[in-house]
Amino acid sequence: MSLNPSERRILVVTSFAHFLSHYNMLVFPAVVLPLAGSLHMEMAKVVGLSFWMYLLFGLTALPWGIIGDRLGGKPLMLVMFLGAGISGLLAALFMDSPTGLVIALAGIGLFSGIYHPIGLGLISKGVGRLSLAMGYNAVFGGLGLAVAPLVTGVVTWMSGPKAAYVVLGGLNLLGLGLMAFMPLAETEHTSHGKADEGNGMVGAFLILLVAMMLGGIAYRGSTVILPAFLELKGKGIYEALNAIGGGKVSSNLVATAVASVVYLVGMVGQYVGGHVGERYDNRYAYLVFHSICIPAAFLIAVSYDLALASVCFVYFFFLLGMQPVENTLVASFTPRRLHHSAYGMKFILTFGVGALAVKMVEYIDASWGIAAIYTALGFVSIILVADVCLLIYWTSRPAGEPRHGVATMNRQEIA
Repeated sequence: MSLNPSERRILVVTSFAHFLSHYNMLVFPAVVLPLAGSLHMEMAKVVGLSFWMYLLFGLTALPWGIIGDRLGGKPLMLVMFLGAGISGLLAALFMDSPTGLVIALAGIGLFSGIYHPIGLGLISKGVGRLSLAMGYNAVFGGLGLAVAPLVTGVVTWMSGPKAAYVVLGGLNLLGLGLMAFMPLAETEHTSHGKADEGNGMVGAFLILLVAMMLGGIAYRGSTVILPAFLELKGKGIYEALNAIGGGKVSSNLVATAVASVVYLVGMVGQYVGGHVGERYDNRYAYLVFHSICIPAAFLIAVSYDLALASVCFVYFFFLLGMQPVENTLVASFTPRRLHHSAYGMKFILTFGVGALAVKMVEYIDASWGIAAIYTALGFVSIILVADVCLLIYWTSRPAGEPRHGVATMNRQEIA
């Protein structure tokens, strides 16, 4: 990937920040059981301590985006690293106080929420090969998802949950050093399509928002249930590995390990999605990726063991792989001066409205059983694909003035 020094600095800093934004959110689930023991609380109440962290992570995306459009992305990236780092150290300090821990966790969520509107805005305005850059950046977010439980588990096993949050705080503060070593210059490229001329495509963006909201439901619904789904319907995998391991592995360990592999496959999908988005019309790439999710979701609902794992690989490859394409479309349909706000709007929908999928999963499981969850997600993808078809129609139809060929919006000019 050919980048000039300014673009390289933007991509390195934002990729590290993307890694941390997801890492920060997944440390807590890995310390729930140790905290339940040390605080002498029921597990459900310990989980409840994280409510404000997750709420602020999603709901602050738009406010941070609006601030970013006014002040620029660089100062807010500094605020993210400093704020999340200090909050992580405070979480370690107040680990024995439920009230103090809630406040510290809320700080982690608040400052981690800066990344998506600000980091993606920096990339969209400062890197020429946008789709490919979004792909590389997305991989590091997936890496944060995969690494956080493993690192936290090892650190907690060795030194306890306090040490896990010391590590979190240190990693975030390391971002300040990275920005000092690789200072950002907020330059702007003008090769990302019609929206770069400053007028945007309001109708297209609104249609895309609906697709992104539905994608958020599919993402949250599929990820919140995946380990339990694999544990219940992958007993054959567990029995085989348990026999090899001499009866020393648990079904939960096997299920979470398989889920980690599924997310790693999703990381590969994100890398591929970046390359696909650079070579082809992003609208049609978006359509194809989500279309493949439909049969995959229905097959997950009726599959078991190795067949289930295989179909999960396919589903998450395309469900996660579409993210670089989607982020490129956001940049294509909005003016540069509003990119931070546009990404903020996206993530308040995907992380905010998408959180309704948790309640949807709860209701479906209670009413029809766990297998029906992925069937429902398949129907969500059908509606999503119909919306993408509307997006393609809307952006292809004649208008009062000639539209730019959206098919070439993602073909970056390479100097």
